[in-house]
Order: sequence, then structure tokens, then C-alpha cells
Amino acid sequence: MSMAIITTIMRVSMRTESSGAGQGDDLALLGLLQLVSPALPIGAFAFSQGLESAFELGWVSDEASLGAWLAGVLDDGLTRCELPVLARLHRAWAEADGEAIVEWDTWLAANRETAELAAEDSRLGASLARLLASLALLPDSLSRETPALPAGAGYVTVFAWTAHARGIAVRQALLGFAWSWLENQLAVACKALPLGHTAAQRLVERLRPALVDAVDQALALEDDELGPALPGLALASALHETQYSRLFRS
Repeated sequence: MSMAIITTIMRVSMRTESSGAGQGDDLALLGLLQLVSPALPIGAFAFSQGLESAFELGWVSDEASLGAWLAGVLDDGLTRCELPVLARLHRAWAEADGEAIVEWDTWLAANRETAELAAEDSRLGASLARLLASLALLPDSLSRETPALPAGAGYVTVFAWTAHARGIAVRQALLGFAWSWLENQLAVACKALPLGHTAAQRLVERLRPALVDAVDQALALEDDELGPALPGLALASALHETQYSRLFRS
């Protein structure tokens, strides 16, 4: 075989391999965008995570105080709870480690300090699981070697499965989860506060680097370093359950 023919075959092979890898990356990115889209029909828009009560109490009243609240929840909450556990659950799904999946799902449920926060986690998890079932994407419908979702699995656990099934890398899954949280909280503020959309975008610009830092920290934490420390959010969430006038669910 001539050198020219060999060279041509190698070039075609390299283009084919590159195209396949690129398509996989593109599909993973689109899968992530689908998963964190506000249009995903799981009802995340209905919950404020105590933020509406913080408005009522006067703890959050403008752009500056909202930014401080969100930065605090990100630093002492997501960074030490949802994000590192999401990474562990993603790995557990990849390794088909059913015991670890149940363990971390139970750990998350135990860290929901109010009935409202527990209900949000379980309802969003159930809604996402129903959506996956309608798309034939539940783990027990794909392979006998894949563990089934734990009974009553929470949102983070189902999110982790979906990210794994879509081929989304761990870091991108965490960034997407954090972005979805921030976008939802700003949507709550725009509905319940006199906060314009331009102000919300200023907060996005301010907090985007914080999301990256949160993911970096979450990926570096050991198991014994996990656990949220958000007494203010827990109090706000508990008070929201009996708040007289409200837009969001308890």
C-alpha cells in the first residue's frame, strides 16, 4: 500500500474519531442544558427555599442584601451539601454502587431541616423520575446491571443519575446544578421583590465566579467535612410554612 493511501486513511480515521468525540460532547452539553432548563416540567419554580419568608421578615429587601443572602447560601449550603454529594452520587451511579447511592440519598434527606425543604426535595425528585420514566430513561429500564432509584429518591439523586446517563462530566453537572439554583432564586426575587431583570443580571455577573469557586471547593471536600450550616435559611423556611400571604409552596 502506498504511503499516500496510508496517509489518506489515517486522516479520514482521525476526522471520524474527532467527529464522534465532538458529537458525544455536544450531546452531553445539550443534555445538561435540558436538565437545568427552567422549562423542565418538574415544578422547581413553585419553591422559594425560604427566600420569600426572608423578604417578609425584611432580611432581604434589595439587590445588595439579596446578593449577600445568595452568596451565604452558596458558601455555607450548596458548597458543603448538595454539590459535593452530587459528585459522590454521580460516581456511585457510574460504578453501579447501589449501597452508596442509598447512603447519600438518605444523608441528604436527613439534612433537610424543615418540612418545606424536605417536601421540595422529594417532590422535585419524584417529578424528575416521572419525566425520566416517560422518556424510558429510568435506570431500572435501561440495564439490569444498573441499580434502581431508591424509593422516594430526592432531587439530587435523580439529577445525578440523569447527568451520568447523559454523559455529563462531574464538574459540568455541578456547575449546571449550581446555575439552576441561582437562576431559580433570582426568578423568585423578580416575582416577590421590586427587583428588575437588569438587577438580576448584575447579580448573575457578580456570582458567576462564586459558582466556579463553590464547585472547586465541593470537589475537594472530604466526607467528614460535609454538612450545611444555614440556621437563618432553616428559620425562614420554617416560618414560611405558616406565612399568611405567599406566592410559593410549602
